[in-house]
Amino acid sequence: MASFNWLQPKYPGIPKLTHIRPWCLAWGNDVETTRPVIWQENPVTLCSQGTSQPLSAYWAESSSRRFVVLGEVWLSNRMTLLRQLDIPLPKGAGDDRQLIAQLWEQFGPACLSNLLGMFGFAIWDREQQELWLVRDACGAYTLYYTIAGATTWIAPQLRSLAPYHSMDLDWVALRDYLCCAFVPGDRTLWQQVRELRPGSLLRLPDRQLQTYWQPQEKMPPNPAPFEYYRDQLRDELNQVMREYLPTGEPVGIFLSGGLDSSCITALAHQLHDAPIHTYSIHFGPQTPNELEFSNLIAKQCQTEHHILEISLTDLWGTLPDAMAALDDPIGDPLTVPNLLLGKLAKQAVQVILNGEGGDPCFGGPKNQPMLMNTLYHELTQQDALSAYLLAFQKCAADLPQLLKSEIWAGVKEIPSIFSEDLQSDARYLNQLMSLNIKFKGADHILTKVNNLTQATGLQGRSPLFDRRIVDMSLQIPPGYKLRGAEEKAILKQAVADLLPEQILRRPKSGMMVPVQLGFRQVWRRQAKALLLNRKAAIAPYLNQTLLRDWLEYEGDTWGRYGVKLWLLASLEIWLQGNRT
Repeated sequence: MASFNWLQPKYPGIPKLTHIRPWCLAWGNDVETTRPVIWQENPVTLCSQGTSQPLSAYWAESSSRRFVVLGEVWLSNRMTLLRQLDIPLPKGAGDDRQLIAQLWEQFGPACLSNLLGMFGFAIWDREQQELWLVRDACGAYTLYYTIAGATTWIAPQLRSLAPYHSMDLDWVALRDYLCCAFVPGDRTLWQQVRELRPGSLLRLPDRQLQTYWQPQEKMPPNPAPFEYYRDQLRDELNQVMREYLPTGEPVGIFLSGGLDSSCITALAHQLHDAPIHTYSIHFGPQTPNELEFSNLIAKQCQTEHHILEISLTDLWGTLPDAMAALDDPIGDPLTVPNLLLGKLAKQAVQVILNGEGGDPCFGGPKNQPMLMNTLYHELTQQDALSAYLLAFQKCAADLPQLLKSEIWAGVKEIPSIFSEDLQSDARYLNQLMSLNIKFKGADHILTKVNNLTQATGLQGRSPLFDRRIVDMSLQIPPGYKLRGAEEKAILKQAVADLLPEQILRRPKSGMMVPVQLGFRQVWRRQAKALLLNRKAAIAPYLNQTLLRDWLEYEGDTWGRYGVKLWLLASLEIWLQGNRT
């Protein structure tokens, strides 16, 4: 937990943070650790972080005892797998890890093509003396591993690896964070730690990396009519939602009132036979909100609707808790609302759904800057990578002035993780969608939602980021997703019978967190103390003179300084919390 006592708000009656992924795995002989050892078969050692949970909380083995599965697994298609594949499970086994152990014994890594859901696990093969690390297709759960030293340490949370790597910052990861407000790709902010990519598996000891799934365009030469894809999408949405809804239990939904979260709420109302709790936020009477639309959907779907007002004081004060719950920092102002809504939802539900995934999968407005650049390229003179980085509207254009000169010199020529995808042969909209699914989806959206909900003891599920929905979205012709000026047209029509016209026809606005107002009116003193201190964690890397200008709003023509200052404050607090 970050040590910022002067920032800590109090929320009576709301549960404190609980980190529910407390295991750490070592590959190597003669492992030295101060943590409790739960289980060991050289060269594999399973450690806990001081919890008293039994071995079964982390571990399951196949019936032959050849394979051991360690980690977190939630399979949305568990019942389908049991029915179709006729997998023999030991008597009384009800754990998804047990099912994976049996699948791996029967099919090996080929079984991964059948697994749907969220997972990050390791498989120990006693016979071959191999350890496999596996992450789910879209990246809901995470796995990190060290790349230096005789022992490879593995954990689902980056913070768990702190004793086993240096505190040297990865300058390329820092550069990319400043551009995107998240760290894309397999890098982390630490030089000696890597993140296993979604849809990938890594084998030890030879460190062979394989990919079993990735988003890619699969367009037929003669696409079917619009109505065919609309009906197919609706059928798939119904199937995914049936699996994602907790049987016989109340469910929560983060409801903004936009198309995506309204779609999930309406489908839940149609398919779920237990109470539905919806959760919306606003930031007080002086800022715009979407309560008109979220209230409309909550009333139509007869949910138990909860509205949380978040003051500017609460927003800034909860930032350390949000950064403590994340792996790499995420400079999205929605981190704090996600955490506070999770704390509130924990009082009524165990599972919380969201509408994340609608924009990257179905052609949302975030693609507009790139589409405009293709039309006006001769005027803008921007290459695809520059245009993509500037579309984030963060610090890409500021890097030569923001980074210390020696750091900028060290990173400016290193290729971007986005370059290869921007040069693919896919149709342009699908190219952008694949890029956003692979990186913004896995490294920002899903990581943010799942880490912050797990930190409050909830399980967050993102139906629109289900692998089947992603696959289908890349089979649909781009013109069916973006029809002229109508965004996400195919998704709108797939659920048109469930939603009122006000939702279907309203323009995308997004959840605007008032960080610009916050820095101007409330947080400036605290922000100066945080970011301009000579002993700040960012001081060795960033030019604080520029930050001083931003805090005085000098030259803020486009009103973007608040967003930049928020991602920098998030970075500073994350660094301080992870270096203690």
